[in-house]
Amino acid sequence: MVTFRQLRYFEALARTRHFGMAADQCAVTQPALSMQIKELERELGVELAERRGNSVILTQAGREVAERAEAILGQVRELSELAGQHQGVLSNTVRLGIIPSVAPYLLPAILIDVERQYPALDLQIRETQTDMLLDELLRGDLDAALIALPAPNAQLEGVPLFEDRFLVAVQAHTAKQWNSRDLHERIGQERLLLLEEGHCLRDQALHFCHIANMQARKALGAASLTTIMQMVAAGHGITLLPELCAAAEVDRQRVALIPFPDDPPKRTLGLVWRKTSGRKKDFAALGDLIKQVRQGQAA
Repeated sequence: MVTFRQLRYFEALARTRHFGMAADQCAVTQPALSMQIKELERELGVELAERRGNSVILTQAGREVAERAEAILGQVRELSELAGQHQGVLSNTVRLGIIPSVAPYLLPAILIDVERQYPALDLQIRETQTDMLLDELLRGDLDAALIALPAPNAQLEGVPLFEDRFLVAVQAHTAKQWNSRDLHERIGQERLLLLEEGHCLRDQALHFCHIANMQARKALGAASLTTIMQMVAAGHGITLLPELCAAAEVDRQRVALIPFPDDPPKRTLGLVWRKTSGRKKDFAALGDLIKQVRQGQAA
C-alpha cells in the first residue's frame, strides 16, 4: 500500500531533483529516502525517476505521480489545519514568512505581543525575499506570509494590514537644498541607491520614481537598508525609505528625511495565505495582532 511517507519523500525528490537535498528536507538519511522511493516504485509498478548519482530526472510517470502526490499531501495538510482550529485560535504552530524590509522593524514587537496574548502559539519565522516566500507558501512549507501587496498568484488570498509611506532620505547637510514641491523631478536627477535585485522594495522605488537613468539603477545593489543609509549619510546618493524603517535606520545627525507634500508613494503591507487553508481564523487573529503592533509604533 502506498504510504503518506512515500509520497512526502517523493514530492521532496521531485521538487529538489536531488537525493541529498530531499533527504535533508525530510530529516532522514539518504539511504532511507531512496529505499522508500524504491518501495513506492514497486507498489505502483512504474519507474518514477532516472538516477544519476545524487541527482534525478523524472520519468513521464514520475511527473504525473509527483503532481498527484503534491495535491494529496496538500489536502492532508489542510485537513490537519482544519482540525487544529478546534483547539482554539493561535494555539499551535504558525510558520510565518516576512520580507527583509519588514522583519527587523516589526518582528520584535510582534513576538512580545504574541507571548502576552497567545502564549500557546509557536510562531516560527522565515525571513527572505518575496518570490521565495510565495514559493514556500504555495508548496506548504509556510502557513502565511507578511509581504507588500498585491500577491501575484490566484491560489493566494489575504488581508491588507497597514500602509507604509515612503520618505526621501538625503545627506543631512544638503536638506536645505531640497524643496518638497519638486521632489519627483529632483529625484530623477540624483543617484538613487537601491537594494539588490530580487527585493520588492527595489521594484517599488523604481516604479514610484519612474527612473529612466540606467546608470542610477545599477550604481549600487545593496543587501540591506543599513548599508544604503550609511551610503546616504556619506553623500553617495539618496534613497526612498519606508517610514516603518526610519526609526531604526536613520541617524538624524547625518541623514534628513524629506516628506512628499501630497499623495506620497506608499506600499500596502498585508498577510497572505493559501485559499485552501483551513486556518483562516488563525490568520485573521494574527493579522489583527500585527495591525495593533504597528498602530502602537506609529502612535
